[in-house]
Amino acid sequence: MGLNLTQIDKVDTITKEDFINNYLKPRKPLVIRKATESWPALQKWTFDYLKEVVGDQVVPLYDSSKADPSKAINASAAEMKFGDYIDLIQKEPTDLRIFLFDPIKHAPGLLDDYRSPKDLMGGFLDKYPNMFFGGAGSVTFLHYDIDLAHIFHTHFHGRKHVMLFDYKWKERLYRIPFATYALEDYDIENPDFSKYPALEGIEGQETILEHGDTLFMPTGFWHWMKYLDGSFSISLRAWDKSWAIKAKSLYNLTVQRKFDSFLKKRYKKRYMDWKEELAVKRANKALQAGEPK
Repeated sequence: MGLNLTQIDKVDTITKEDFINNYLKPRKPLVIRKATESWPALQKWTFDYLKEVVGDQVVPLYDSSKADPSKAINASAAEMKFGDYIDLIQKEPTDLRIFLFDPIKHAPGLLDDYRSPKDLMGGFLDKYPNMFFGGAGSVTFLHYDIDLAHIFHTHFHGRKHVMLFDYKWKERLYRIPFATYALEDYDIENPDFSKYPALEGIEGQETILEHGDTLFMPTGFWHWMKYLDGSFSISLRAWDKSWAIKAKSLYNLTVQRKFDSFLKKRYKKRYMDWKEELAVKRANKALQAGEPK
C-alpha cells in the first residue's frame, strides 16, 4: 500500500471567499500559480541580482546529516559567502542548504519586491520573511514549524518537490518528543515499511513547485522538501486567529524549546536515544490503535 499521497490542489487565482471557505477554514493546502504576478521579485530576483545585493554576507549552511546530539538544534554544517554559495548551486548538485535566511537585514530594498497576499487573509508579518536556498538534490527534513503560523511559500528559478502531512499524523510519522521534527532514520520519499511500519498507509499530499508558484501551508502541517534544481524560496508567515493555536505557539517557543535544549545539553546522546526510542514506541502504539481516527 505504501504512502497514500494525492496531489495538492492548484489554481491560477482564487477569490478571498473561496480561499477562506475551501482552504483556510478547513486547513487545506493549495498551490496558487499566479499569486506573484504583481511581484517585482518574479523577474528581478535572479541569482546575479541577489549576489549583487547580499553576496558578501557569510551565511551558515546546513546538510542532510543526522543531528549531532552534542550540538544545538539547527547547528550549521559549514559557512560560506552568500555569493560563493549561489555560484555553487548554479554549477553542480550539493547537499548544502541555506535555512531561515533573512536578506532584508542586509538589503532593505528587497522589501519592495514582494507582496503579502492580504487580499486573501490578514495577520502577515510583512518585515520578517524567511528565505531558503538549496542545491539540486538537497533535502529539508520532515518537520512542522514551531510557531504554528500559516505559510505562503513561493519558489523561484527551479523546481522543488514537496510532501505535506496533516498534524494529526504526528505520532505515525515518528515524531521526536519535545521537538517539531520526525525521526531522521527513514527516507519519507522511499520509506522502508518493514522497519517503520507506522508509515504504511499514511495520508499526505504532494506537488512540484515551479518558478512563481505559491504554496499555502496551513498551520501545523508537516512538510518535507527536496530541491530538484538549484533554486530558492521565500516564506511569508501569517498568524492564525485561534487563541488556542497562538497559546500553543508561545508554549513551543518558550517552555518546550528551553526544556528540550536544557536536557539535550545536559544528557546529550542519552537523551536523544531515549527520545528516538519513545518516538518508535508511540508510532507503534498509534498504528495498533488505528490512529488517527
